[in-house]
This record gives sequence, C-alpha cells and structure tokens, in this order.
Amino acid sequence: MRTKQLRVFAVLAFILGIPATGRAQESTTEASNVVLSQAVTPAPPADPSQAPGDVHPTPTHTGFAALAHSTWDDFKAFPRRKSTWVILGVGAGAAALAHPADDNVNARLVGSKAVSRLWAPGKYIGAAYTQAAVSVGLYTIGRYVVPPAADGSRTNKWSHMGFDLLRAQLVSQAFVQGTKYAFRRDRPTGECCSFPSGHATTAFAAASVIERHFGYRMSVPTMLVATYVATSRLHDNRHFLSDVIFGAALGTATGWTVVGRHGRSSYALRPVPVPGGVALELTHVDRGASHPGGM
Repeated sequence: MRTKQLRVFAVLAFILGIPATGRAQESTTEASNVVLSQAVTPAPPADPSQAPGDVHPTPTHTGFAALAHSTWDDFKAFPRRKSTWVILGVGAGAAALAHPADDNVNARLVGSKAVSRLWAPGKYIGAAYTQAAVSVGLYTIGRYVVPPAADGSRTNKWSHMGFDLLRAQLVSQAFVQGTKYAFRRDRPTGECCSFPSGHATTAFAAASVIERHFGYRMSVPTMLVATYVATSRLHDNRHFLSDVIFGAALGTATGWTVVGRHGRSSYALRPVPVPGGVALELTHVDRGASHPGGM
C-alpha cells in the first residue's frame, strides 16, 4: 500500500508540476531574446528600471488604498487575460479526464496511519488562514518594521511580496467559494462542497506569485510544496483528484493575473510524449516590460 501511495504522489507531482516546466522554458527563452536584443541594439536603456528583464517592477504604492484598488483591478483583469482561459481550459480538461479515477485514487491514498503523518501538515500549510497570516506578516514587516526609504516610501521587497500574496489570496478565495456553491459537489465524506479544492487553489496561487518574484529557480520547490498540499487533501479524503487538479489551474491563473499584469505574455500548448502516454505542456513566455492592461 505504501508503494502505491508514493507512486500516486509521484504522478501528481508530475501532472501538477507542469507549470514549473513551462516557466523554466520561459526564462530561458526570455534570456535569449534579451541577448539578441542587446546584440542588435548595443545601447542600454536610459532607465535601468525599464530593462527588458524587469517583468515585475516594484509598485509605486502598497498602502491599503492601493491594495483595494489593485485587487479590484485583478478581478477585472482575470477574465480579460487570454492566459486565464488557456489555463482554466487545460485544468478543466485534465479534471474531466481524471474524474473517472477519482474514487480509485482516494482508495489508494486513504488508510495508512504511518503515511498519514507524512501528509498531515498539508492541511495546515494550505489553509486559507495560514496563507493569509504569511501574507499579512510579510506586508506588515515591509510597511511597519523595515525602515522607510530616503524618500519616505514604505514600498520594498517585503511589502511588495505581501501585497501580491494578499491580492492572490483574496481573488482566488472569492473564485473558489463562488465555484463551490455553483457546483455544490459533495466531498468524499458526503459533505458540501468539494469542487474545487480551496487548499490546492491557495497553494498554487501563492506558488505562482513567489515564483514570479524570485525567478524560475523557485518554480520547482514552490510547485512541489503546492503539489504536496493538494495531495494531502486526497489522503485526508476531503477532495477528489479532479478537485485538486482544477484547483491547481485556478490558483495558477489567479496568481499569474496578480503578477502577470506587469508584463505582456504569450502561451503555447503542445503535446509531449511521456512513458506510457502523452502530457500537455503549457509554456509561458513574457514579452516586454510593464503593460498595464495585461492580456
């Protein structure tokens, strides 16, 4: 039983880790474009903050008024971005394919007390209150603990990170709760509401924001942690596989809406042969610096 559980976890890590692979390719492509651009036009940009690699510049303000205004803009930008529908479409398709295996996957993961200790922290790591506490903590440190800049600004890397994480959690949870009550799918235990997984959504929303702040090298650990959180909900028998797959897609789409409005993006979806079948690879490529409207 333990071997089967670990196999299922490995499969989930591969499926839900696809955005990390696409993001790593994005950074490689972006770096090549920057080198080519410099070779054609040797003169550097007059303002370093507008360099091509700066796809997520620090916002001018991170106060409460800016938080409310930016969050409202995120809600408006979410349906207007082409990437939103690509990611949600892939997530919905993958969830539909996984639906026939829902009961079988849960049966394989539920039952072992020894393995349950491995997944026990997942429900706390991915809980909305944990994610909110981390976001508020980073925001508070940046705004009220870190000394202000020479011009008096309290916008820095800490407040910026907390600012984006808060927005991602607010937007993702609003969509999660709305979707839950629209579908009203029963949990494996018979309670409402299962679809999509709120833990998976919040974990992948946070992972998407963190990855954009720290670069593609953070894709692997953040996506693995998000996958661990999603898998823990299966082992706890609180969600089905299709719940966490669509939750991962919804969280990624939300996170990229929050951080993606700083740069234009293009997306490519292609089949990739893997042992025993075919996987879908989603590649995300940034083009240019700040672009207020997003995609």
